[in-house]
Amino acid sequence: MTTNSNDKNVSQSRRSALMGSAGLAAAVALPMAAAVSEATAAPAAPVKRSASIFTTKEGVQLYYKDWGKGQPIVFSHGWPLSSDSWESQMFFLANNGFRVIAHDRRGHGRSSQPWDGNDMDHYADDLAQLIEALDLKNAILVGFSTGGGEVARYVGRHGTKRVAKLVLVSAVPPIMVKTADNPGGLPIDVFNGIRKAQEDNRSQLYLDIPSGPFYGFNRPGAKVSQGLIQSWWMQGMMGGHKNTYDSIKAFSETDFRKDLEKFDKPTLIIHGDDDQIVPIDAAGRASAKIVKHAKLLVYPGAPHGLTDTHKDKVNADLLAFARS
Repeated sequence: MTTNSNDKNVSQSRRSALMGSAGLAAAVALPMAAAVSEATAAPAAPVKRSASIFTTKEGVQLYYKDWGKGQPIVFSHGWPLSSDSWESQMFFLANNGFRVIAHDRRGHGRSSQPWDGNDMDHYADDLAQLIEALDLKNAILVGFSTGGGEVARYVGRHGTKRVAKLVLVSAVPPIMVKTADNPGGLPIDVFNGIRKAQEDNRSQLYLDIPSGPFYGFNRPGAKVSQGLIQSWWMQGMMGGHKNTYDSIKAFSETDFRKDLEKFDKPTLIIHGDDDQIVPIDAAGRASAKIVKHAKLLVYPGAPHGLTDTHKDKVNADLLAFARS
């Protein structure tokens, strides 16, 4: 039987369509398989990682960025944000000879949203597993706000054998909430109010915080950036409702005083003296009194979100400390 060119073209088209369908099916099957794997992973499952996804022994998938080459600097972000909040510092330091790594904390950003384990012990253990999986040594750990608590608890639970230096930026330690032995802390009603606002309208809360106290945009004469407000909102809304809700307790009620006492590496503490979220006296200055030989840099007039509002100064100070 003779086959003409039209028949050949039809056959090729059919093969192309079949191959395209198979490729589409495979593309759909991959994320579905990943979701099933996460849901059914046994607690003792081996640690796995790829270019941007790391799976913990509990089966929690953590998204991370790994840029540049050189001595590693590991960044831990604040609530309810993601690793994107560090992009200015990471871009700058990667262009100045450092390897920079930042992950989305469990329940935040592009990481998976486990119902349980939204506490500082799990945050610190996730960080430890990532550091070990990447076999990071002589690392500089940098934590902002809630991320500062994560770094402190990491030191408290895992020590500093892989750590060269430590940095706390606008960080929540030693302890945020007011207690009998922490009279300078914030009343629990403050954090109950945040929880209530998140339950009522999380999206609105995540607009109100960056529009006001986070960046100091509620101060007279402040230059308001809608871009920063929208970025903050977007990062927050990417996180899980349950995860970010639970994290309020984690960052406000965890006592890091014993963790800070275990800091045995050079430590830099950066804090703005107009921080309306984590007041400097109860946080940065109090931590500097606990950590031996810590260097405290106070930014006059700076708000909580100074990694954006004062990013050039933060970048320069981080670079100088990393090179020192």
